[in-house]
Amino acid sequence: MNQIKRSKRTRRKFSGTFKAKVALEAIKAQETINQIATRHEVHPHQVTQWKQQLLRQAPAAFEQPVLVNGQDGLEEELYEQIGRLKMELEWLKKKLGPALP
Repeated sequence: MNQIKRSKRTRRKFSGTFKAKVALEAIKAQETINQIATRHEVHPHQVTQWKQQLLRQAPAAFEQPVLVNGQDGLEEELYEQIGRLKMELEWLKKKLGPALP
């Protein structure tokens, strides 16, 4: 029988950073989609899909306020803890009186 040998080719996986970089290049339109695809060794259709996905999801980046590494909640919690500790210290100073320096 005449069997065709097919090599098993694993799918390439691209990081989000790579996809965003390629999509941004496509949006800038300084080169054609084919030129970008050739340079990055991907199919032109893939570049077009990533570009469309970026354009669809771009508005979401501006809809919610951006927290810098979750600092907003942490900062507030730390100020509350400082306030409680100051109150405890004052209470202890008052209760112990002159025994503390």
